[in-house]
Amino acid sequence: MLSERQEELLKIIVEDYIKCARPISSKSICDLLNCSSATVRSEMNYLEKVGLLEKTHISSGRIPSEKGYRYYVDNIMQPSKLTGEDMLKLQTIVNNKSLVVSDAIEKSMEIISELTHYTAVVLGGHSKDNLITKVEVIPIDEQNLVAIIVTDKGHVEHKNVYLDAEVSSGEIKQTVDLINKLIIGSSLDEVGSILEFQVKPVIAKYVKQHEALYNAFYNAFSDFATESVYKSGTKNILMQPEFNDTDRIREIVNKFDDKGIVDAIKEDENGINIYIGSENNFDENVTIVKTKYTINGEEGTIALIGPKRMEYNRVITLLNYIMDNIGK
Repeated sequence: MLSERQEELLKIIVEDYIKCARPISSKSICDLLNCSSATVRSEMNYLEKVGLLEKTHISSGRIPSEKGYRYYVDNIMQPSKLTGEDMLKLQTIVNNKSLVVSDAIEKSMEIISELTHYTAVVLGGHSKDNLITKVEVIPIDEQNLVAIIVTDKGHVEHKNVYLDAEVSSGEIKQTVDLINKLIIGSSLDEVGSILEFQVKPVIAKYVKQHEALYNAFYNAFSDFATESVYKSGTKNILMQPEFNDTDRIREIVNKFDDKGIVDAIKEDENGINIYIGSENNFDENVTIVKTKYTINGEEGTIALIGPKRMEYNRVITLLNYIMDNIGK
């Protein structure tokens, strides 16, 4: 355990470094702790010895280590108060009763991404309680259309669908009528088997281009049933001084484009959880703050990704606000 003064020193260094991204010198801390420069240097040396601070090669100052951030989060940090400006921006979303849950979550996280300059990720799963109430199709031309599904929870999703053959609007309508007749009332994860065992054997009786239509709709519904991924502010993290190296930028961008890596952000634990550096499976140079949600039959994960030099207290407050208010 650290002494009260050592904890205060660590708090000052972490919070100053979060703001300025520059190593913190002993001289800048003396007045705050009301003690001599020698005393501050001695305490900083101790914090470095126990692995909570690191000394950079470019100055005599110190920066928090990964272990130092963890100690700060677990023992020192207090969530900040939500500012009036932040609350006002978020209230425009949480008070909008016309939004379905998934849209409200995505728009809220988009605002939080703008406020914090971090990257927001929403992994939206589909509960088995979400039952399909309607399937609609909007033809664009003879080979392109938009498929739309609506669930009993008010969830709406659409997919662009490409047909590998020219199909008339009449055949598209017949196919949609057949699918509606067989899948209404089913959950999204049941649709694949219904298409395979009930639609596929009979579709040839109704339409000539049955193979093109079946394949297109089967692929579209497979996409509907998988976990959706929404990202906002992916460039934000690249604006942080930690990521000014071209190779690091390329590496991070590639990870955001890799659905498998992004899907692994999914959270299974309750509460808001913080994964610093090597604690997360995304990148050892970032922090991920995330939580799972289950609201009105919809479930998923919301996450913020930023540098380890993250405003932890503000992020926790913003995510708590979303979790406390979206469900209402």
